[in-house]
Amino acid sequence: MLLSGIVVGLVLGLLLGGRIDRLIEVRLRLVGLIFLAVILRFGTEMAIRSRMPLVDELRLPLFALAFGALIYGLWVNRDRPGLIVAAAGAASNLLAIVANGGWMPVWGPALELAGFTPDDLVASFHRLLPDEIGVEFLLRAGIFGDIIPVPLPFITNVASVGDVFISAGLGLFVFGTLLAGGPRDDTRITGEAPVEPIPAPTGVRLQRPLAAALSRAAVRPETGIVPPDAYADAIALDRPVMLGGTSAGATSPSAYASPAGEAALPVPTVPPIVARIGQHPYVRLALDARFSAFWLGQVISLFGDRLHQVALGVLVYALTGSPLLTGLTFVAATLPNLLLGPIAGTFVDRWDHKQVLVVSDLLRAALVLFLPIAALQDIRLVYPIVFAITAVSIFFRPAKAAVLPRIVREQDLLAANSATWTGEALADVAGYPLAGLFVAFLGASLPLAFWIDAASYLISALLILGLSIPPVIRAAVPVAGNAVRRFIAELGEGWRFLRRTRPLFHNTLVSALAQTSFGATIALTVVFARDSLDGNLIPYPQNYAALEAVLGVGNLVGGLAVGVIGARIGKGRMVVGGMLSIGLATVLLGLSSNVLLALVAAWVTGVANLVYIIPTQTIFGELTPPNLMGRVVAMRQTIVFGSLNGAMLLASGLAERIDAGLVIAAFGLLTVLAGVIAALLPAVRDS
Repeated sequence: MLLSGIVVGLVLGLLLGGRIDRLIEVRLRLVGLIFLAVILRFGTEMAIRSRMPLVDELRLPLFALAFGALIYGLWVNRDRPGLIVAAAGAASNLLAIVANGGWMPVWGPALELAGFTPDDLVASFHRLLPDEIGVEFLLRAGIFGDIIPVPLPFITNVASVGDVFISAGLGLFVFGTLLAGGPRDDTRITGEAPVEPIPAPTGVRLQRPLAAALSRAAVRPETGIVPPDAYADAIALDRPVMLGGTSAGATSPSAYASPAGEAALPVPTVPPIVARIGQHPYVRLALDARFSAFWLGQVISLFGDRLHQVALGVLVYALTGSPLLTGLTFVAATLPNLLLGPIAGTFVDRWDHKQVLVVSDLLRAALVLFLPIAALQDIRLVYPIVFAITAVSIFFRPAKAAVLPRIVREQDLLAANSATWTGEALADVAGYPLAGLFVAFLGASLPLAFWIDAASYLISALLILGLSIPPVIRAAVPVAGNAVRRFIAELGEGWRFLRRTRPLFHNTLVSALAQTSFGATIALTVVFARDSLDGNLIPYPQNYAALEAVLGVGNLVGGLAVGVIGARIGKGRMVVGGMLSIGLATVLLGLSSNVLLALVAAWVTGVANLVYIIPTQTIFGELTPPNLMGRVVAMRQTIVFGSLNGAMLLASGLAERIDAGLVIAAFGLLTVLAGVIAALLPAVRDS
């Protein structure tokens, strides 16, 4: 598992024209301590295997010393890409070893799924966890042990969450080291004059104002698309936060100079396409130690969220057998968007963003850890817990968006936000299928899915804690009473502008009707997958995860499609076409019993969703003054999310008496109606 990350980083680095001599010549601080820690770690294991009683008795302090020294050695080199990620993973493994008295815990069912038996364990280092998921499992820090089966050729293993972070961190370190100072700056490869390195930021840069996120200046005239920016993730018009991430169905480094005085080495010529890839902003961001650590931590945590979301629907429906109670779970998970969405950013802007991120991750870890325990005691406890998880996430997301401009260079901010959106899309596309397979494997051990997500939150908090984030200089905050009155007055001003501006107001009203189909599908997809779809080709719950995954694929394709057609089709007509397509695809989805046909319908829904959302976002950016943007978007979200939550509640109740597929199809007809109304309203159609 650990070597796989290194191999991937090595291969990618060499393919992009990196130099292997960079890896040999890399200079790290306290490199002797790192090597000593590795020698102590494996030397202790070898001594125990050789039956040396004294070493066996001292195994806990020796392993703790080895891992502690390794973590410190990686930590002091955290300015290198990937090493702080590896340090966080090593800290996770250390916690598991300490909790088990000097042994690394391994979960038996995962061992068997990977094709091993208990006899294959290294007895001097590994110890089996109880098969039953319970208190003893938690007390032995089982969530940080080897619990993730990897039944893949060549890398068959059982890994821990810490191993995933270590592997990703080491792979990123190798990749970044190979490319550091590499051919991107060489005229023999690019055929262009060398680019001067961009100096690192030295002062504090205030976050980009929220109003600028959708301003006219941010619109690309050739496509009509608003590029991702520092706040796009926080104010996506109609994509609600749900649990730790967002609902898939309702949705978008600098030049690395050679060290001073270093002699230029011959650089082989590489194909132009490779050189262009090597200059891509994503590659530069991979060489940015702070951004790459932040991004990796969030992506791994997002994979945990997908696992948690699939497990939640399966768990509640298995315990209750009620579409209504299952749908209420998702209502509770999205309700904070309506109640807290308009005000969360206001408070986050007054707090220290790094503290908000760390505390949010810790709170979510605790809530997710407790969720399956509460569900087994009393299903009614699930609803306030999932409400709290989403509520915390609503505060996390604007803080994350505000931090991003302060950990990357201004020239790479657009690419950084694009990479953040790509990470979420990657979690949708790959995370849901993997989650479905893992949830099916867990069976009665379903609580482990939540606990893995909790572990990812804890490691994410550790990563963020280790990042150096410049503070924001803020004006003095007025007294509470005045602040409350002013806040209410500002919201009122946003409502009045929205109400007076016909294209925006009419778009909001038809969007509120159109989003009802998303409310129904969010609430009933798990019920539909189990009770309405033929499970012969793709069994339940894998079919539920597959539906969520193809929605994410559709979102990716839809975003690309708008980039192609955006300059040739009016924005209002794309809104109308997107709504009609969403509605018709949802009707097809609800009436389908064949899983392949349902997957096609879900994919079309995902594509059409972006065809509708992106031009809508652009219209708001063009017609709303920058100083009113945040308030206008907040008022729109209140209306649209209110409609979405109402649809979730109504659909869940109807599914108690009517087949879930028919309910979904009925709400799809409402979205078709919204598209027809939009086509008849000039303020929407011609905007």
